[in-house]
Amino acid sequence: MVQANLDRPIETVRENAFILWFDEVRSEDINLVGGKNSSLGEMIQQLKPKGINIPNGFATTARAYRYYIRETGLEPRLRGLFDDLDVNDIQNLQERGQQARSMILHTLFPKDLQDSIALAYKKMCREYGCNTGSYAEFDPEYRALCETPTRDLDVAVRSSATAEDLPEASFAGQQETYLNVRGIKGVLEACHKCFASLFTNRAISYRDRNGFDHFDVALSVGVQKMVRSDLASSGVMFSIDTETGFKNAALITAAYGLGENVVQGAVNPDEYLVFKPTLKTGYRPILEKRSGTKAIKMVYDLGGSKLTKNVEVPEPERQKFCLTDEEILQLGRWAMQIEAHYSRVRGVYTPMDMEWAKDGCTGELFIVQARPETVQSQKAENVLKTYALKERSPILSSGRSVGTAIGQGKAQIILSTSYLDRFQPGEVLVTNRTDPDWEPIMKQASAIVTNQGGRTCHAAIIAREMGIPAIVGCGDATEAIAPGREVTVSCAEGEEGRVYQGLLPFEVKETLLDNLPTTRTNILMNIGNPEQAFSLASIPAEGVGLARLEFIIANNIKAHPLALLHFDQISDRWEQAEIEKLTKNYPHKPDFFVDKLARGIGTIAAAFYPKPVIVRMSDFKSNEYANLLGGQNFEPHEDNPMIGWRGASRYTDPKYREAFALECKAMKRVREEMGLTNVIPMIPFCRTPEEGRRVLAEMSKQGLKRGVNGLQVYVMCELPSNVILAHEFAEVFDGFSIGSNDLTQLTLGLDRDSALVAHLFDERNEGVKRMVKMAIAIAKEKGVKIGICGQAPSDYPEFAQFLVEAGIDSMSLNPDSVLKTLLMVAEVEKEINR
Repeated sequence: MVQANLDRPIETVRENAFILWFDEVRSEDINLVGGKNSSLGEMIQQLKPKGINIPNGFATTARAYRYYIRETGLEPRLRGLFDDLDVNDIQNLQERGQQARSMILHTLFPKDLQDSIALAYKKMCREYGCNTGSYAEFDPEYRALCETPTRDLDVAVRSSATAEDLPEASFAGQQETYLNVRGIKGVLEACHKCFASLFTNRAISYRDRNGFDHFDVALSVGVQKMVRSDLASSGVMFSIDTETGFKNAALITAAYGLGENVVQGAVNPDEYLVFKPTLKTGYRPILEKRSGTKAIKMVYDLGGSKLTKNVEVPEPERQKFCLTDEEILQLGRWAMQIEAHYSRVRGVYTPMDMEWAKDGCTGELFIVQARPETVQSQKAENVLKTYALKERSPILSSGRSVGTAIGQGKAQIILSTSYLDRFQPGEVLVTNRTDPDWEPIMKQASAIVTNQGGRTCHAAIIAREMGIPAIVGCGDATEAIAPGREVTVSCAEGEEGRVYQGLLPFEVKETLLDNLPTTRTNILMNIGNPEQAFSLASIPAEGVGLARLEFIIANNIKAHPLALLHFDQISDRWEQAEIEKLTKNYPHKPDFFVDKLARGIGTIAAAFYPKPVIVRMSDFKSNEYANLLGGQNFEPHEDNPMIGWRGASRYTDPKYREAFALECKAMKRVREEMGLTNVIPMIPFCRTPEEGRRVLAEMSKQGLKRGVNGLQVYVMCELPSNVILAHEFAEVFDGFSIGSNDLTQLTLGLDRDSALVAHLFDERNEGVKRMVKMAIAIAKEKGVKIGICGQAPSDYPEFAQFLVEAGIDSMSLNPDSVLKTLLMVAEVEKEINR
């Protein structure tokens, strides 16, 4: 019998070994040690020398497992057990799974296999020694444990199946993991349990559903040095946006303690988004930092009866982010390196799913697992599928959306796996959280809603894999949704998923993106909500012609910028309390405005990078500003705010100048810190060229100097004076964007908000069209860009045709109008060229 070779077995005996060390295996060795362990070996050999920290260890081989079930007579008994398996019968599945696991757990390892595992563990103990030193100093209880004669090393014991982590099928979470395992007896028991976990109910069901023979799959066990993340934090990260498949962002989730809580969805973690292209060139592009509740953390159960336990996180710690900006960026760099390496190895782009941990004593970050992402990477790239609600109703609960689909059905509230048999196909599963034991019914659900979890939790991963919508981290779903109530689960409205009352009508559109025509007229897109930017980026547009700061300010910031600058002047105590809540992590309240605005702009700019993204500086009217928190204290009353103190007139006014400076700081951070130089700021409602020059001078004071670092500044062409003085405006700004709404109302002399004259509002009016045509002609004469970002070409195809014939450079349209207008413009240009 070939024993474990602790000194690197040569290739001729590798396949006969019971034990292989991680640094002896590569990614192609899935058949020897499973996907998880072969991936660890690949990274230790290829990426650890490049600075990525990966804990070492060893793996039992597939041969060890097959030897075990053959030599002990388990194989024929297990085969007989599965003769009448029916995975669609929950009771039958549960009975067969329980019997299979019991058989294995009551069948001892052969002595030679047992000795091989024990010898390898002893070598790990000798190599690493006990976790004394800084660990012991940090944790006196652990020091006492280390001073026992055995001086055993604490390890993680993880299952690794030989069919797992293939790009087309993820077996993640199908088998068990045991943390903080110590001593030879503990390691052997954990290995035994891992072997038995090859026949968990969810693993049996998953293999059956994906067409894998139960006895073609073998189980390898990885024994890896523990990272003391129980004293710090850990989490999951993807080198791709998990909801949209956007390839240029890395998603990182983090919570305190050991990582199982994040994987299982037991906590709502922090979430961070990092933009990879400019991170690679040395910038610091953290697009999003979302704080999770992080109510509990998993730690060592030192001196207790269990390996680990959950404890509450103190409230002050919950309010903080788990990671510093530098740590977020470091993990983002590692995600890029790992993705690039595996893409080279596989010869095809391979986004990755990784688990990381931070050592609470040394402060070091580690990658503890990596596998190919198996959902977005498998989607067809030539089909655009979109969902849209046609009606809305009262919202029963909301949380983090998973995917972009819509599902509906009767709500079935299940709080324990003991009641899985109550679930009927097509229902909406509502629960606290899921783990792999829930998978047999999850595949039958029309949607999934959970109280706990983040975008990388078990429920989210399985929902993506199955193509069904899920909303996680609702907090109150099991209480807010009545059992049996018909609901609609919508993930089609951005990052917030909503559970609506009733079965609402919705539509699904599929658009083939093959062979789309190329047009002279650039087709751009209007965007307000940064949360939808990544999904909208898949629509074939040449950039963004209008990104509105008002949406970010009203929905993400919610407070008036002057209220943040002069908090002590707010008279309403309720508004003061609300602003305190919003800015709780910002000692200097104006930093909250800059941070949120920069991240919102940055997300939209990143989605379309390196294509141009034209961002209109704030254009609230005074009555709209007054509706923001604290706004009543800083805004005048105007009888007609539509033509009052708005746009450029605010920016240099002493009463508002310091608030505009915050917008400039945010824009500067996007361009210089995040590296998103594709952003083009645009000035709205600029009445005269002189006013334009004053605004540019104010921007220059704030570090945004036109022409420096490629900075261009556009102006809205929405006033008759912008057209009449277009020659002069073209000397001040780099381009125009026609705002057809304001240009129409001011040309026709009507208030579009007045019901008495609203019927007269029409961009197709000949007077308006002459103004538009004049503006285009002058811009062409002066050699500056001119486009349109108003509603008209989205609503009226004939107006879009008029614009093409007039020679406009670009049209920026609502997302749902981009494709149909692109096709129409192609036809018009074809006719013009005949």
